Amino acid sequence: MKHSLRIGCRKKIGLVLLLLIDAFLFCSGSLLRAEDLAATRERPNIVVVVADDLGYAELGCYGQEKIRTPNLDRLAREGMRLTQFYSSAPVCAPARCCLMTGKHAGHAIIRDNYEVQPGPFGDAFGGQYPLPEGCVTIPTLLGADGYRCGAFGKWGLGGVGTSGDPLEQGFDRFFGYNCQRHAHNLYPRYLLDDRKKKVLSGNTRGRSGAVYGPKVVADEMLRFIRQNKDRRFFVYYASVLPHLALQAPEEEIAAYRGKWPETPYTGKAYLPHPTPKACYAAMVSFLDKQIGRMMGLLGELGLAENTVILFTSDNGTASDRRQVDAAFFASVGPLRGLKGSLYEGGLRVPLVARWPGHIPPNSTSAHLSAGYDLLPTLCGIAGIEPPADCDGISFLPTLTGHPEQQEEHACLIWDFAGYGGQLAVRSGDWKGVWPHQRRNPPGTFELYHLRRDPAEEDNVAGSNPIVAARLGHLLKAARGRPEAATFRFGSYGAPE
Repeated sequence: MKHSLRIGCRKKIGLVLLLLIDAFLFCSGSLLRAEDLAATRERPNIVVVVADDLGYAELGCYGQEKIRTPNLDRLAREGMRLTQFYSSAPVCAPARCCLMTGKHAGHAIIRDNYEVQPGPFGDAFGGQYPLPEGCVTIPTLLGADGYRCGAFGKWGLGGVGTSGDPLEQGFDRFFGYNCQRHAHNLYPRYLLDDRKKKVLSGNTRGRSGAVYGPKVVADEMLRFIRQNKDRRFFVYYASVLPHLALQAPEEEIAAYRGKWPETPYTGKAYLPHPTPKACYAAMVSFLDKQIGRMMGLLGELGLAENTVILFTSDNGTASDRRQVDAAFFASVGPLRGLKGSLYEGGLRVPLVARWPGHIPPNSTSAHLSAGYDLLPTLCGIAGIEPPADCDGISFLPTLTGHPEQQEEHACLIWDFAGYGGQLAVRSGDWKGVWPHQRRNPPGTFELYHLRRDPAEEDNVAGSNPIVAARLGHLLKAARGRPEAATFRFGSYGAPE
């Protein structure tokens, strides 16, 4: 702004007035310098990577000892790990809804997985309950600020041609699986190329095929980065890995085959596999390799220094132990629960962030935050204002090494209509869990002190009735009545 003003003055009013303006700016520098810097700095590219059903401790940088993740471990060495970061929900669609909109689950439009049929191509893959028209999302905000926005991988927030279609929600480019259930096979017959079908020849939705879907998705993500190297871009890379079914290229599985005793999976849920442990580890490592490819491309293009990368997961590890042996891999460490649960193992997920020159390398933070904090955080990175009704709080001060400037949540809220209907709240070290609200109302309110009891083994609600009552009140007060009846259970609003 200052530079362009000076050019205009030189053209119109000459040197004398220019000198007066320069003198004014010099005298006012202490007031204008910070604002000017924010207004004129080169805004960074932003990449958000969301793994699918990746547990809190399934990366080497979070303590994993069996699965190799060298590229994500490098990302952590060059940036920051958050150790108390939560998904907004324990399954796909509501977690992604909260991430995209900056609303906690008590205000979210989508509060469970809900499938729509039929699909646009004559199959069963119609997509999920859609985000409404006019919804404020990360790409609508960044797109309005000049970012080119691309989504790659799994969407799950509205089918092709609906109000929730990613191309109707601010993205300029989409490639991957629109429907979550379509993503239950990694050798699909087709993927979506914007709104068109891209046929993957040689695939029959069997256990293997000619074209590995996650590889094609990663290729398109990298192509988008290359095509937009000369402008600001936002990449939402929502990988389908390591979500079931157990499928990976043979050469990837071979790297782990024979390392551990195996019990073949022969069930009908998803697809059978002779070496489930080797395959699951290969899927996580394959995702890690795509992160390595992306980091290499950013370096090649000279974009690494001005690109923020944030890596997380949509929820905890899959709960079918016959296919994913979470105990063997220590997938959620000492935490209780897996995917679909509002206990810690279903919700706590990794968050790794790198931004050279801004995020201190090899750093960690125990700042308490959740997926719905990503929208205001990305707005802060881009230098734009988040919506006034956003439930999230930017954790940019934490990322950039200024915890003294960090605003804290009074509480985190979870409102999940699935798996029997569950509610949870965290306030400081206290966490309240209210399971079975739909299946067995009203259920029993449970209270845990996470610093003393991170595994949530000791329900202390009976000995702390005042704390339990306070958290229960916070939960009820935070619950807005969802528009869709399918997501409703229990009571809404603060008790009288």
